[in-house]
Amino acid sequence: MQSRLWLLVPLFVGLAAAPGWAQEDLTSLSAEKLTSRADAAQKEAEQALTDIDARKEELKAAKLKLTEAEATPSDLDPINEAKATVEAKEGELAAAEEALESSLEKLSSLVAVLSDKDAEVGSYESFLLENGKLSGLSTGAVVGIFDKWFQKGKTWVVDEGPGVLIGIVQFLAILLGFSILSKVVGKVVGRTLRTSRLKVSDLLRSFFVNTTIKLVFLFGLVIALGTIGIDVGPLLAAIGVAGFVIGFALQDTLGNFASGIMILLYRPYDIGDVIKATGVLGTVKAMNLVSTTIVTGDNQCEIVPNKSIWGGVITNITANPTRRVDLVVGVGYEADLERTKKVLSEVVSKHPQVHAEPAPVIRLHNLGESSVDFVVRPWCNTSDYWGVYWDLHEQIKQRLDDEGISIPFPQRDLHLHYVEGKAPAGAAS
Repeated sequence: MQSRLWLLVPLFVGLAAAPGWAQEDLTSLSAEKLTSRADAAQKEAEQALTDIDARKEELKAAKLKLTEAEATPSDLDPINEAKATVEAKEGELAAAEEALESSLEKLSSLVAVLSDKDAEVGSYESFLLENGKLSGLSTGAVVGIFDKWFQKGKTWVVDEGPGVLIGIVQFLAILLGFSILSKVVGKVVGRTLRTSRLKVSDLLRSFFVNTTIKLVFLFGLVIALGTIGIDVGPLLAAIGVAGFVIGFALQDTLGNFASGIMILLYRPYDIGDVIKATGVLGTVKAMNLVSTTIVTGDNQCEIVPNKSIWGGVITNITANPTRRVDLVVGVGYEADLERTKKVLSEVVSKHPQVHAEPAPVIRLHNLGESSVDFVVRPWCNTSDYWGVYWDLHEQIKQRLDDEGISIPFPQRDLHLHYVEGKAPAGAAS
């Protein structure tokens, strides 16, 4: 029963405050008295705000005890006692809020009269504005608000500024330190993989180095955020949830990512290799987990998704140290075959970049419509392929000309048959 009496307190406060303020003519009072009363009303409102904060904390604690009591319902007395306490605290909070409302109403009435008397009311108006009791702003209110903000900012700079400045310096210093450390660790990892007995491709080594650098820097960022009081736990959880959602939206990118992992593991090509994939022929310039950068022979840069490369045929042209050069040389039907083979063999064997082993293959390959075709297949270093290819074409043409062996162009023999009694137009009769 006692706890229920708190519910009547707001009514008593309102009844006690209302008559005097409702019946008194404030316009008859001097500005000094009105200012004195406004100061008193503001102090009452400030005290009510303090009481409200205290009552809220007490109500929160009472509700917590009620929850604990309800968790063990074996005894009803603690539950009833906790409920009564909650009701009492709710009544105290309602009384404090009613007292605040009454004080703000007093202050609002006094400010209105003071404004009519051209008195200074800026500080009162800013206080009313902060507590939701002022709809318009006068110049004095604006000045009061900014002055209050300035004083708060000044106090904060004096009290908290040095600590914040030290925290920022620590944050930047940690980031700088871990940035340098990440690069050092990356170099160590790269050197270790380069000198390791494991056959690690340049692509895989570059991937490990870049990943190590990013992980070390990320670790430093987490530590740096902790020094300035930021809890990274919820942030990391949010990043994890966002990553899960984004993963569904970027399924193609994840496919490229998985294909990039497979390329790194199986190593079908490496940086610097000349490959042909998805119709693109060129030198592998760089690769990440999403795409591969290929520079074509005419210096165009092609960015090819890893999923397209891994899902198709990959031709690594420079995977082996040696390569066979395939040439087809056609000569006339009247040419001496043995002599032609001897000439071709001499030209090939004299080239300095052609290997003696495996021995070059020179064979009659095809009897064409206009020529007798020989295949010429020497071996050379992969890096010398195009030089050998172009040189042999030029030298074979020159040598065949010197030897009087013709290289025919396509030609056809045309035979005309006359039908008896019908001569072609223009023929002699």
